[in-house]
Amino acid sequence: MKLTETKTKRTWLWLIKNMWPYMKPVLGRVFLGVLVAVPVGLLEGVTAFVLKPYLDYVVNQKDLAFTVWGNDITLTAAAMAYAIPLAVVVFAALQGVLRYLNEYLTDWTSQKMTNSVKIALFNRLVSMDTALFDDNDSGAIFFRYFNDADAASTSLISNLKTLITSAFGAVSLVFVLLYNSWRLALVGITVLALAFIPVYLIRKRVKKTSNRNMVIGSSIVTNFHETTSGNRIMRSYGLEQQRRDIFRQQVHDAFNNNMSLVKRAAWMSPLMYLIASVGIAIVLGYGTSLIGAGKMSVGGFSSFVTSLLLLYKPVKTIGTTLTNLQNVLAAAGRVFELFDIKPEITDIPEAVEMDGLKQGIEFQDVSFSYRPDVPVLRHLNLSIKKNEMLALVGNSGGGKSTVANLLPRFYDVVSGNILFDGRDIRSYTLKSLRANISMVFQDNFLFSGTIRENIMMGNPSATEEDLRLAVESAHLEELAADLPQGLDTPIAEGGKSLSGGQRQRVAIARAMIKNAPIVVLDEATSALDNKSEGIVQKALDNLMKNRTVIVIAHRLSTIKNADRIAVLNEGELAELGTHDELMAIENGQYRQLYEMQFQQQKAAGEDGEDTGAVAAETYASAELPENTAIPEITGVQENESTGKESTDGITE
Repeated sequence: MKLTETKTKRTWLWLIKNMWPYMKPVLGRVFLGVLVAVPVGLLEGVTAFVLKPYLDYVVNQKDLAFTVWGNDITLTAAAMAYAIPLAVVVFAALQGVLRYLNEYLTDWTSQKMTNSVKIALFNRLVSMDTALFDDNDSGAIFFRYFNDADAASTSLISNLKTLITSAFGAVSLVFVLLYNSWRLALVGITVLALAFIPVYLIRKRVKKTSNRNMVIGSSIVTNFHETTSGNRIMRSYGLEQQRRDIFRQQVHDAFNNNMSLVKRAAWMSPLMYLIASVGIAIVLGYGTSLIGAGKMSVGGFSSFVTSLLLLYKPVKTIGTTLTNLQNVLAAAGRVFELFDIKPEITDIPEAVEMDGLKQGIEFQDVSFSYRPDVPVLRHLNLSIKKNEMLALVGNSGGGKSTVANLLPRFYDVVSGNILFDGRDIRSYTLKSLRANISMVFQDNFLFSGTIRENIMMGNPSATEEDLRLAVESAHLEELAADLPQGLDTPIAEGGKSLSGGQRQRVAIARAMIKNAPIVVLDEATSALDNKSEGIVQKALDNLMKNRTVIVIAHRLSTIKNADRIAVLNEGELAELGTHDELMAIENGQYRQLYEMQFQQQKAAGEDGEDTGAVAAETYASAELPENTAIPEITGVQENESTGKESTDGITE
């Protein structure tokens, strides 16, 4: 599900049709903004219009006589000397008020529409398949779901407002041209019409550059994200210069892309100016001949030339705005392509609610691959009884984590079936299916907020007593007591302000308070040191009581007490049995893996590098307490020297 540059041709009718649902709620203010933009533009011609009577009558000291509805009216030169400047000021003030109102309405409707589009996009984003996040970097997703929404919505209204204002400004000035001399007006309008040719020629290039900018911009955002999130790896491996070089190249690519447009578009403004200048030169020559022939007054000619000069600005603005609207169209194309992406993993029409696990889980001839022709699981057949602990082991890439990902339908099987209580998991609603599964990963993500909020995400309706039991069962009491705000202590994004063991215990508390009947542990302790692993393992034991558990582990010593152990090799079930049964298989894969790890631990212990391995193995072999409906509180592991819980503490 790769997000790529949009190549589909889009039209303005298509844009309005797709934007209509977001425009409709603010349609009243949109129309009001359009209506206000009309007089704002029309008032552009006032100054040029009054130049003719001012020069012809005020400057020449002539009275103006005219008839209105049979009444003779005479305006003296002295009266017009005061009235015309005052009228200019009044109209300018009126235009200023209307401009303010227009700007406010434009920004209000733009922000409202943009917010609606962003909310709709985000709602779609959180329901997208996991494959979308696997196949696209964070920068591409951010740009497509955030920046393009701004460009498609905010820029649309502001550019339309500018286009309407400039268009009616041009109309008012053209009216002044026609009022003063239709002959000169034909010349001026024809010349200015030619100025739109460059705009038409550049529009395709603008769309291509806009799409390319999206790709480069997304790579820059990804680089920033990787540099901040992976700063420790960057520093430990001395990758600072590499990140600088990558960023420098990205900036240069953006520069070159923009300059390629400038080389093709920059000539548009001087060409339009040249065309306008040619038009003015023709008007000056032709206008002089009309004055000499008595067909035009000096005031009329001055008004005409002023209008023509003023007309250049709205015409140029219209050209620039039409170019900008090509960017809007390209961004809108990318935005609404996102709405066209439909999640493949959805509820079937007759989906039912899952209400706990009563019998067990069964994999029937399950095959799966992330990419075509690269199988990860091959015809897997496996059953797990209710409240059984099944461990999945094997070499990396054998398909262990894939099994875990298939249970909550992060992905769907390519063939075969996964059954809960004899019913295909695809027949359950996604919400109820996932509500019955708690997952603890190797590196659990914590959201920005407080520790309490992260735990309560497992069950927002949980009581304070539920929270207390979850905290105690996850061995978080001492951590909460040591923090200045207890469970209400804010944590950094991703839980970076906590140690690895503390993050794991918060995740376990979150899974505990969810109280789901199925628990999946995916390498939940593999990244911890032995001291942290001991505490986390006790918390995990509390989580696993009276639940159906699937454990994925590399450290085989931690799963010796599993009811059964399944060995996966290249996506196939190679061996299945208890620890003792598998160890009894001569040259068996599990036995080879176990003896290899045992020798490594023994060697490390003799060298003094991993003296806690034997203790961890002894503890992991212990029997779990049985017949406990609610996780019992086992207390806090104490350190012999300090009498306090063994905890990593808050990291810097």
